[in-house]
Amino acid sequence: MHAPIDKPAVLAITGGVGGAKLALGLAAELDASQLHVLVNTGDDFQHMGLHISPDIDTLLYTLSGRSNQDQGWGLAGESWNTLAALEQLGGETWFQLGDKDIATHLLRTQALASGSDLLQVTHMLAQRMGIGATVHPMSADPVRTIVCTDRGELPFQHYFVRHQCQPSVTGFRFEGVKTARPNAAIMQLLAENCFSAIVICPSNPFVSVDPILQLPGLWQALCTASAPVIAVSPIVAGMALKGPAAKMMAELKLPVSALAVAKYYSEHYPDLVSGFVVDDSDSNLASAIANTGMDVAVTNTVMRSVEDKQALARFVLELAGLPS
Repeated sequence: MHAPIDKPAVLAITGGVGGAKLALGLAAELDASQLHVLVNTGDDFQHMGLHISPDIDTLLYTLSGRSNQDQGWGLAGESWNTLAALEQLGGETWFQLGDKDIATHLLRTQALASGSDLLQVTHMLAQRMGIGATVHPMSADPVRTIVCTDRGELPFQHYFVRHQCQPSVTGFRFEGVKTARPNAAIMQLLAENCFSAIVICPSNPFVSVDPILQLPGLWQALCTASAPVIAVSPIVAGMALKGPAAKMMAELKLPVSALAVAKYYSEHYPDLVSGFVVDDSDSNLASAIANTGMDVAVTNTVMRSVEDKQALARFVLELAGLPS
C-alpha cells in the first residue's frame, strides 16, 4: 500500500547520472512526500555473489548526499582496500567495488536472500540513508538489458564497464521484460491520477528509459493518466554530457540531436510526451521538435551545480503547471 498524498505529487522516471541530478533538483524543490522516483533496474546484475543495482544506487547516493561529485557515481570518500586485496588473489576487478559501496550490496543481497523483494529492500535502504522521497524500482521481477554489438550480445555492465562502451551497438533487448510486472504502487498511483506531473529525466532513452516504458502496460498507464509528461533531452548540442547515448545514436544511424530523441519518444510511445525541454544551445531545433506534436521549452539543462539542478527542476515543474 502507498501512503496518502496530501500535496500534488510528481513522478520522475530516471536511470543513470543525468537522471539522478534532476531527481536531486526535484527533491530540493518539493516536499519529501511529493516526489516519487521510478528507477531503471535493467542494469542490475550479479557479481561475485552480490546483487548490484547501479542505477538505484546512483539515485540513492545522490539523493542522500553521499555521491562522489567528481565522477557522478559511487560514494564520496571511498576506499579500495577490498578490490586491491582481490586483485592480489587473482580475482575479477573489472567492476570496481569500493569498500563502502560493498556494504550496500551486502545488505541488499542478504535481504533478498531472506525473502524480501527488490522493492522492499530499496525502500529500506532509502529510509536508512535518510531519503524523504519515495524510490520505486521499476519492477521486483528481473529485467536485464542486453546490448547487441559487433562483438555479439553483451550484458549491459559488460558492455558499459568491462568493455568501456567500445563495441559498436546494433540494438538492444530486455530479457524478461514481457513477463515482468511493473511496480504495483506506481500503477495504482497512476490509475488513481495521483500525479500532477510526470518527468522523464535526461537519461539515456535506449538503456535507461526504454526498459521502464516497455514493462507491460506501463507507458499506456502513463498516457492515460491526467498528468502532463515532460521529457528533458539528454543530448545537448549534439553530445551526451554523461554516458554513451550519443555514441549509441551514431551507431544506430540516428542523428545525434535533441530532435532525434524527441522523434524517438514520439514514434515509439505515441501521445506520451506532451512537453519536451531542450538546452539553450539547441533552440534552433524547437520548431522541428514542435512538429512532432510536443510543446517545446528552452532553458539551460546543463546541471553543473546544485543551483543548476534546482533551476531546471523549477523550470520543468512550472512547465507542467505546478506552482514554484
